[in-house]
Amino acid sequence: MSEMAAQFRQSAQQKALKSCLVCLASYCETHLEPHLTKSGLKRHQLIDPVENLEDRMCTKHDKLLELFCKTDQTCVCMLCTVLDHKTHDVVPLTEEYEGKKAELGKTDAEIQQMIQKRRLKIEEMKRSVELSKKDADREIAAGVQVFSALKESVERSQAELIDTIKEKQRETEKQAEGFIKELEQEISELEKRSSEVEQLSQSEDHLHLLQSFPSLNTAPPTKNWTGVSVHPPSYVPTVVRAVNQLEETLSIQMKKLLEAELKRVQQYAVDVTLDPDTAHPKLILSDDGKQVKHGDVKKKLPDNPERFDSCVCVLSKQSFSSGSFYFEVQVKEKTDWDLGVARESINRKGQITLTPQDGYWTICLRNKNEYKAASDPSVSLSLECRPEKVGVFVDYEEGLVSFYDVDAAALIYSFTGCYLTQKLYPFFCPCVNYKGKNSAPLIISPVNHTE
Repeated sequence: MSEMAAQFRQSAQQKALKSCLVCLASYCETHLEPHLTKSGLKRHQLIDPVENLEDRMCTKHDKLLELFCKTDQTCVCMLCTVLDHKTHDVVPLTEEYEGKKAELGKTDAEIQQMIQKRRLKIEEMKRSVELSKKDADREIAAGVQVFSALKESVERSQAELIDTIKEKQRETEKQAEGFIKELEQEISELEKRSSEVEQLSQSEDHLHLLQSFPSLNTAPPTKNWTGVSVHPPSYVPTVVRAVNQLEETLSIQMKKLLEAELKRVQQYAVDVTLDPDTAHPKLILSDDGKQVKHGDVKKKLPDNPERFDSCVCVLSKQSFSSGSFYFEVQVKEKTDWDLGVARESINRKGQITLTPQDGYWTICLRNKNEYKAASDPSVSLSLECRPEKVGVFVDYEEGLVSFYDVDAAALIYSFTGCYLTQKLYPFFCPCVNYKGKNSAPLIISPVNHTE
C-alpha cells in the first residue's frame, strides 16, 4: 500500500488529464488510455486533475477517504470506521456529497433569489428616481409657469401704474398750464389798463380826462381766483388698486398651484377600511368598513388591547410605515369630527389627548364651525367654506401630514417636521351624535382624481 501511495504522490505531481480515485493516481493523455478502453478500468471513477490528490488519503491509515462521519463532520477511511469512529454515524462519501450538493443547490437558489430581489430593488429605486425626476420637472414647469405669470402680471401692473401716475401728472400740468395762461392773459389786460389809467392821470386835457374817466376808472372784467388752485393728485389709491390686482392674480395662481398639488397627492390614493377590532363599542360600522357613526347602544364586545374603550374612535385595518399615502373622507352634514392618522403605540384606553406628542396628527370640527389643528397648543383654522370632503396626505419620509378641502382644492393645514418612526393608521372619530344633531357618518370615499 505504501508503494501505491508513493506512486500516487509521484503521479499527482505530473501534468495530468484525469485523476483516478480507485488507482489513486493522475494520468496524462497517453497513460489515461487504458482507463478509457479496458473494461475493468472503465469502471474506475475519474475526476478532473487536482494537485492535492494526496489529501484524499487518510493521513493516519494511508487509505482512501471514501466515507463521511456525520458525527464529527469529517471524511474518513474504512479503517477509521472500525477504530476511531466505530460508534459514529458514517455514510458513503457519495451519499453525503449528494446531500451537501442538494444543500448547496438550495443555498444557491436562495442566493439567486436574494440577488433577484436586490436587482428588483435597484430597478424599483431607478423607477423611483425617474418618477421623482418627472415630478421634479413637472413641478419646475408648473412653478416657472406660475412665477412667469406673476412676473408678467407684476410688470404689467407696474407699467399700468406708471402710465396712470404719469397721465395724472400730465392732466395736472395741463390744468395748471390752462390756469396760468388765463392768469397771464388777465395780467396782460390789467397791465394795459394800468398803462391807460396812468396816461390819463397825467393828461392836462380836462375834457378828455372827464370823458375817458368812466371807462378807465374800473378794472377790466376778471375771474375770481380766490377758490381756484392746482391740487397735486393722490397716487395712493392708484398703488393700492394695483396691489389689489396683484393679490387677485396671486390668489388665482395659488388656486392653480393647490389644484395641481391636490392632483399630485391624489396619485398616492390607497384603499382604506375600518378595523372593527379597534372600534369603540358605541360605534356603528358599515358592512363594507367604509362608514362609521355613533350609536346610543354600547355593544358587548371583547375589550382587546387594540380597542378604544372611552373615546369613540376607530382605526383602519391598513397601516403604513414608508412612502406616501392619501385617502378622502366625507364629513358632510356633521357638526363634530376628528380625522387624521395615529401611530401604532397610541394609548387606546381611557381619555386620550390628540396631539403629535401623543402620537396623533389630526384636525377637528367642533360646534359646526370651529375648526382646529390638534397640536399643543391647538391652532384655530380660518376656512373660507365648510369642507364636505377632507383629503389626508402623508409623506412618511418627509414627516409631512396635510389636510385638504377636496371640493375647493384648498390646503386646510399641514403638520411638518413630524417624527414618524412607527406604523401609521388612518384615524377616525365621528364624535357623539348629540341627540341626532351629529348623526351623519364619516364616509371613506373613493378618490375621484381632480381634472
